Formats: sequence, C-alpha cells, structure tokens
Amino acid sequence: MTFEAIRIIRADHPSLPGHFPDTPLVPGVVILDEVIAALAEWRQNSHLNGIRIVKFLAPLQPEQAFTISLSLRNEHGAELNFCCRAEERIIVEGQLEVTWAAE
Repeated sequence: MTFEAIRIIRADHPSLPGHFPDTPLVPGVVILDEVIAALAEWRQNSHLNGIRIVKFLAPLQPEQAFTISLSLRNEHGAELNFCCRAEERIIVEGQLEVTWAAE
C-alpha cells in the first residue's frame, strides 16, 4: 500500500531567511514536517513513534515542487518507508515507526 503527495515550500516560509541567506535552502526539518503531514493525510488514525532512519541526499530550493512517497514496510504496518523526490532526483529517504489507533 502506498501514498503520494506533492508539496512546495514557499519562498516566504519563516525558516528560510536564516538558512543560508542570499541562497536559501529548505531545512531538513521542514521537509520532515511535510512527510509527517502527508502521513496524517494518508492515515488519519496514525501516530508517529519515531523516525528510524533519515538520509538527506540533495538540497531542496524554495518554490521547488517535491513528491513524498510513503509505503508500508511490513504486513503489520508498524514501519513505513518514505522518499522525497524533486525533478526525479531523490532528496530525502528514510523509515518511520508508527502505530495505528483503533478505528
């Protein structure tokens, strides 16, 4: 089971002015916040327990669209893989540990 969402971090995001002035890059924590928001959008009954692994592989520019892909890692759904791509290039990948509330 997989889910995808497209996101854009706007140039006026409050974290950008202090993150490499004159050549802003989107901070990793802002990207991870969008991954967690995509998880909540996909599975509203989910609870993030932790981020097991995260690898930042390429920078993300403000106003650059990126796609978040989430996929179940095992049959119990306690672990998810995630990947963020911008222009067909992987920028972030990792694993989330989650629990699901009873519906």
